[in-house]
Formats: sequence, structure tokens, C-alpha cells
Amino acid sequence: MNLQDLVIASARRDPLAEAVRGPSERLTYGELDRLADRYAVALAGHGVGRGDRVLIWCEKSVEAVALMQAALRMGAVYVPVAPSNPVARLDRITASCLPVLVVTDEDGARKADAAGWTNAPLATFDDLGATSGPAPDHPTDISADSPAYILYTSGSTGEPKGVCISHRNALAFVEWAAAEVGLHAGDRLANHAPFNFDLSVFDLYGAFLAGASVHLVPGAAAYAPEQLVELLDGITVWYSVPSVLLLMMRQGGLMARHAPESLRVCVFAGEPFPVGDVLELRAAWPQVRLFNWYGPTETNVCTSYEVTDVDLARTRPLPIGTACSGDRVWLDEGEIVVDGPTVMLGYWGGPRHVGPYRTGDLGRYDETGRLEYVGRRDHMVKVRGHRVELGEIETALRTHEAVDQAVVLVHGTGMATRIEAVVVAHAGMRPTLIQLKRLCASRLPAYMIVDELRLVDELPRTENGKTDRAALVAEKEKVDVGH
Repeated sequence: MNLQDLVIASARRDPLAEAVRGPSERLTYGELDRLADRYAVALAGHGVGRGDRVLIWCEKSVEAVALMQAALRMGAVYVPVAPSNPVARLDRITASCLPVLVVTDEDGARKADAAGWTNAPLATFDDLGATSGPAPDHPTDISADSPAYILYTSGSTGEPKGVCISHRNALAFVEWAAAEVGLHAGDRLANHAPFNFDLSVFDLYGAFLAGASVHLVPGAAAYAPEQLVELLDGITVWYSVPSVLLLMMRQGGLMARHAPESLRVCVFAGEPFPVGDVLELRAAWPQVRLFNWYGPTETNVCTSYEVTDVDLARTRPLPIGTACSGDRVWLDEGEIVVDGPTVMLGYWGGPRHVGPYRTGDLGRYDETGRLEYVGRRDHMVKVRGHRVELGEIETALRTHEAVDQAVVLVHGTGMATRIEAVVVAHAGMRPTLIQLKRLCASRLPAYMIVDELRLVDELPRTENGKTDRAALVAEKEKVDVGH
């Protein structure tokens, strides 16, 4: 069984069951199956065949979900690109993956037209829906190791890099995850992440595997805390980055309400969740299973840790847990290394990846042998000759009673190097630089004590909800130039 078989199988079991719900529309499994076939006809008419790329640049919709299924049924590779990507970045992604067709919504078509965009054939969902003809033959011999989709992430060179994932890669994770959280046909999964973010793989394909329904959180509501809290009603399985849950807790009134009656599983991944906030959630939601999942896009989820009442006395950061999804995970000179069925095929346009994947993340084992995430190797900097992991300073800062969130940046070089703490304070509190210096001095070597403090109302986020360090650095540089 490959990814394209999941909807087909669920449609045969119960064609009237709800498969996917968007902001204003819904499709049953039977309807999703038929729409995917209709789009497959349209793709064939545009010359899409086995191995070709179909780039999908649009807002979340049930039509986009059906198009992904259509591409898979053709043996093609879909490339989801969030609408927040400007035309200039679409240019670079298109130049990388060379799609046979770009499909967009009406808003995307207007933006492309205004930019005079002609880098690849472009069609709207209305164009595809107007196509008729006999259903094309679906390849029946698609290898499990064939590419299924490409997720473009930021590259260290400044160019987007496409993480190429096979059917086997995705299903190794999805099948494990569905079993781990006990997905069943009655579940309603929230899809908060954009389709180009690997968190969405569980939402979509976990639902399709179980015959459950997936509810698309529209982009406009993705960081609107009160709307998100309202959207949680009726959901049984929630999966997002911790920042989103913190937003709901701090600004959406989540903790002022009774625990959601329907919610039975809450999963978070993508960045560390401050332990104090996790434990607040654990105490408030005793009936909800909480999971901390870890893994870069290149491996999807490769370790897991379930938060339980035993953790209520915890003071150390949450572990990222133990290996899952059939993977092996270990430390090599402090770096987290992964090998197994979820490890990507490679970066699109580059050589096939062979062997273990070095994540660039640093970890350590706790006293029980579980992995803890320490920080990024590329956040390892030199401060006056000393190696400093910024995540270690951030962890120390978050233990201060007035600090809600903290990010550490380093500016300058040599003896002029300065460590800056960018802090979001708890409501009604205001930490001072001298307080944070004293805290660092009590927990860290002298060369890791912060030199500067910047208080902000909130941290800037990337489109995937992670802290946007580049934006913080740019704001600092702007202020410095202004002075």
C-alpha cells in the first residue's frame, strides 16, 4: 500500500464518512475519491505523468487535498507551496523542481498575472474542474521508494532546498503515529500546519489511514488565538508547534475554559516547549494524552515522548524521548543522528541520500536514557574563544519567574562579541538585565552571561510558526543603524 491507496481504501469502507472539512465546504470519502479522479483526468490532459512534478501554490482547501491525491494516483510528485511565498520565491522553487504544471487558486492567479509570471504552465482549480474525459489508468506498479512529495525548506545558502520524501518514508511515520495515538474512524484531526510543513503529513494521512476526518485550519486563523481556541471545539486530535499552543494559552483564553470535552490527544513538535507551560497544560488537561515529537523535515518524526502526571514534578526540559517510526537514533559527538525508513530520499536535484542522516541538532541523554534536545549545531557560536550553545542560555533564562519566552542572539566578533537576550515577559512582570545576569551567573560559565536585554511583546514567527531569528537580527541591525 502507498499513500494514494489510503483514500481509495477508506472510500470503499465508508464512502459517506466525512474525509476533509474546509472553512466553508466538506467532502466525504466518496466525494474526495471522485474529485481526485476528476483532477487526475485534468492532470493527464496537461501532460502530467509518472515522476512529473505538480506544484500546488494556494490557500488550504479541500480542492488542494484532492489534487494531492490526484497527483499521487498519476505516479506524479506534488510540491505544496504556501500562498505566503511571494512570486519571487515561487520562481526559485519552480527553477529547482521544474514542474510540468503549477496549480493555484484565483488569488494566486491574480498575483502571477500581475507579476507577468510565465515560468511554467499555470492552471486554476476551476480550470481543472472544467476538464472532462475518461479516467486515466492509474499506475499499479509505483514503487514504495518512489518520490511522493517535495517539501521546500529554507537553505543555508539562501536558496530553498527541496526535501524529497518517498511513500515508504511517509508511511513508516504515519502508520507508527496512527497506532501510537490510537487513531480511529471517529476521530477529527485538526490540520493547523500549512501543507508545505511536515506536521501536516500526520494530519492528512493519519486521518486517511484511519478513515477519520481532517479539519483544515485556514491560514487567516493560524495565529488568531481566540479563533484557534474556538476551532478546538469538536476536535479529538490536535497537532501543532508549541508556539501556537502558547499563543492559545496566553492570548486565546484557553486556560480559562474547561478542558475541551472531545479532545483526547494533543501533540506538539518543531521547537522546544517550555517545561513550565507544558506542565500547566498537563495539570489542566488530565484526560488528554500529550506527546512531544521530534524530527527534522528530512526524517519526519523519529523520536517521541509522552508527557504524563509523573512529569508534574519535572524541572528539567522535556525529553524528546526514544526512537520511533522504525528508526534508530543515537548521538555522535553530541549530534543527533537518524537512520531508518523515515529518512528522506535526498534533496531534489541532488544525489540520493545514503545512510544515516546527521540532523545538525545537539542532544544529550537524561538519567533514564531518554534523549533531550539541547539546540542547533548552527546555533553553536564562539564567544571570545569559547564554544557556546545558545539553547543552553535560553533554557536558563526561561527559568526566571518573569520570563515567558526567550531567544538568545550573538552580535559582533572577537572581544566585541555581545550576547543579547530577547525576552517576552509574563503579563504584569518586567525582568531587568541585572536580574538575568545574576541568573546566568548562577547557572552558566561567565562567558555565557548575557550582555544585553531586549523586551518585546511577542517573538516574530516564520510561516511555519517557529521563531524567526533572522527577523530579530534584522530589527537589531535596523536599530543600531538608526543610532
